[in-house]
Amino acid sequence: MEKIGHFIGGKRVEGTSGRYADVYNPATGEVQAQVALASQDEMDAAIANAAAAQPAWAATNPQRRARVMMKFVDLLNRDMDKLAEALSREHGKTLPDAKGDVIRGLEVAEFCIGAPHLLKGEFTEGAGPGIDMYSMRQPLGVVAGITPFNFPAMIPMWKFCPALACGNAFILKPSERDPSVPIMLAELMIEAGLPEGVLNVVNGDKSAVDAILDDETIQAVGFVGSTPIAQYVYSRATAAGKRAQCFGGAKNHMIIMPDADLDQAADALVGAGYGAAGERCMAVSVAVPVGESTANALIEKLAPKVEALKIGPYTAGDDVDFGPLVTKEALTRVKGLVDQGVKEGANLVVDGRGFSMQGYEDGFFMGGCLFDNVTKDMDIYKTEIFGPVLSVVRAESYEEALDLPLSHEYGNGTAIFTRDGDTARDFASRINIGMVGINVPIPVPLAYHTFGGWKKSGFGDLNQHGPDGFKFYTRTKTVTSRWPSGLKDGAEFVIPTMK
Repeated sequence: MEKIGHFIGGKRVEGTSGRYADVYNPATGEVQAQVALASQDEMDAAIANAAAAQPAWAATNPQRRARVMMKFVDLLNRDMDKLAEALSREHGKTLPDAKGDVIRGLEVAEFCIGAPHLLKGEFTEGAGPGIDMYSMRQPLGVVAGITPFNFPAMIPMWKFCPALACGNAFILKPSERDPSVPIMLAELMIEAGLPEGVLNVVNGDKSAVDAILDDETIQAVGFVGSTPIAQYVYSRATAAGKRAQCFGGAKNHMIIMPDADLDQAADALVGAGYGAAGERCMAVSVAVPVGESTANALIEKLAPKVEALKIGPYTAGDDVDFGPLVTKEALTRVKGLVDQGVKEGANLVVDGRGFSMQGYEDGFFMGGCLFDNVTKDMDIYKTEIFGPVLSVVRAESYEEALDLPLSHEYGNGTAIFTRDGDTARDFASRINIGMVGINVPIPVPLAYHTFGGWKKSGFGDLNQHGPDGFKFYTRTKTVTSRWPSGLKDGAEFVIPTMK
């Protein structure tokens, strides 16, 4: 049985706590490895190691730090197939989807190559008689990231790439469900020229999370996961005086107007709703057709597409649409929510609960489910299902459709499909959600913009990657300087003002 430890001080190290968690192959249901769960002492040692390495890294000029990131991008491209295979083996994603996971992180690394420009401060000559004023962006010190199972490559890179480019040291606590890729990424960073100790990966459970939140050395924490845990991390981190950006759950609506291209909309819903078995925080889980005829036509197009989805292990080829859920517990939970939807009176048009694949009967597979006539009071509408389940909520008008995402507690992403520019513009202006797609079903911003939800989908003032990433991982210091000119004016006892 493979044992997965930690990555500290530039190398893999074995766990010493004696506690382990099983790492499954979701396609077969078999335990393929065990990952060490860190003790308080192990976390303390990793943080101390990072703190010792950080000052020299911060003193390295931004251009040289950017060159490390540039080499890291080359190595990601070199090892793309190896990373994707390891990711698929532990998560269950198809290989093309796993490569997309890596590439979305790689794009943030590419953006961080621009660190020398992004870290430039401001300068004012002659702010007062003989006085110059300038600002500097400086690293925080040691920072940390707590990342989820569903994007084991992308989200760690969203966190550590800008943090490292800014001159911080980074402690990564990835999901214990798929721990191999984060350690592989750390190894590539060392190969790219990152000094030992600047990026440490510590595997663990809640005790490791709490150790990060309570440690006085760690200055900032980034988190992605469920809303209850995001609220917990945010409140505990900020109570300890840390910066925090915490991203939680989602219930992403896609409105389909009567003038929309229904073939395009149906294809978009199938890809956005069922890709990665629905285990995406930006998955579309609610379709809102406007008007009875629109709804009927949409269901007619969706049902055969959902029934025809190809489900299987990542080894079955690149034409597989999605693979298994990540754990047996996740499978049980999603099936339970589908059961609840049926009890509440929703019409289960396509039922994927009974899906079984020959030779993989013990895998965590489930077929696509499609509900119609879902209402706002149902659990399947209010809850983030995080599985291959799409709910259709019918609306009689645009205003009724708009009210659904407006009034929902989550505000991660949303989309509208229409040919009418006025409707699209009104939707983008009025919606209270962080990321909006117009004829784009999963509006994840590119790396040079920022990613973040509103309402109970996001906690903190700054978003992930883009310019916000550099703001989050730096402090602004403002310097006011005056050099002796030979004039002796004597002491002043009032607050300085511009004269």
